[in-house]
Amino acid sequence: MKDNFIRYTLRIDKNLFAKFKYIAESEGRSANRSLEQYIKKRVAKYEEENGIIEIEED
Repeated sequence: MKDNFIRYTLRIDKNLFAKFKYIAESEGRSANRSLEQYIKKRVAKYEEENGIIEIEED
């Protein structure tokens, strides 16, 4: 069974990530869920300004 999720390794400064994780947890989210929400918002803003991004399905 194929899912729609990928694994992606993110390289980021330790202190910056610690602060990001702190903020995420203070909002009741995991760092992963917060990153997903930020990405969704960024894509939505981009598409609002530039049109829908067409992606080929695998």
